[in-house]
Amino acid sequence: MSFKNITLKQERATALITCNRPRVLNALNADTLSELYEVFTTLNDDKGVRVIIITGNGKAFVAGADIAAMQQYTPDEARRFSQLGHKTMDAIQHAGKPVIAAVNGYALGGGLELALACDIIIASDKAMLGLPEVNLGLIQGFGGTQRLPRLIGKARAKELIFTGEALTAARACEIGLVNRVVPPDHLLTEAEALAHKIGEKGPGAIRLAKRAIDRGYNENLSEGCALEIDAFVESFTTEEHEEGIKAFLEKRTPLFSDY
Repeated sequence: MSFKNITLKQERATALITCNRPRVLNALNADTLSELYEVFTTLNDDKGVRVIIITGNGKAFVAGADIAAMQQYTPDEARRFSQLGHKTMDAIQHAGKPVIAAVNGYALGGGLELALACDIIIASDKAMLGLPEVNLGLIQGFGGTQRLPRLIGKARAKELIFTGEALTAARACEIGLVNRVVPPDHLLTEAEALAHKIGEKGPGAIRLAKRAIDRGYNENLSEGCALEIDAFVESFTTEEHEEGIKAFLEKRTPLFSDY
C-alpha cells in the first residue's frame, strides 16, 4: 500500500502507522482521514497482523484537524468532514485487534479524538493532550464529546472540553486518560514491547475480549455479562483454545496460529 499522508511498516505481527505531515503537525485533513480509514480496513482483514500501533512524525502525534482546510467550510461540508472523521474513528475503535496510540507530542482536538478511538494510550512525558475546539468557537467533530466522558467521567470531560485546557501527559495519566507515561526515547520501544506481549496471546481470544468489553460497556451489568457468556462459548469453537489448554497441561508455550 502506498500513501501520501501516512506511512505503514510491519514487523512480525505488529503494524506501525505513522501520521506523516510534520510541517503541519500531522493535522488531519480529509485525505489523511481517508487514508487512515483505508489502512485500518485493510489491516483489519490481515490475519498476519495482531496489534496495530499509531504514532506521529515529528513533534506532534496529531495537533488537530486541519484548521486552514476548514476555514471556508459550509455547514454541509462540515457535516461531510465530521462524518468522515467518525467513520475513520469507528474503524479504529472497532478493529478486530488491539490498537495502541503512541502519543509522541501534541495530541490536540482531532489528534486526541484519534487517540481516544484506540484501545490503549502510551504517552511521551513531553506530550500535551486536550480538546481546545472551544477556542475556535467550535466543538469536537470526531467523537470527543462521546468517548472522553466514557473514559474519564462526565464531569472531568466537561471541564476539559469547556475550558479547552491542554494537559501534561503526567496529569492525563492521573485522571485515567493515558495508560502510562514514558521518556520520549522509550516511547516506541514501550509500545512495541506491549504490542509483542499482546501478540503472543491467542488472537481470537483478544478479538472476542475486545468485542465483549466494547459492546458491554454501555449496557447494564446483566446484559454485559450475557455478551461475555456468548463470547466465552464462541471461544470454545476455535482450534485456538484447544492449543492453549493443551499447551498449559503440557507446561509449554502455546503456538497460536493466526485466526
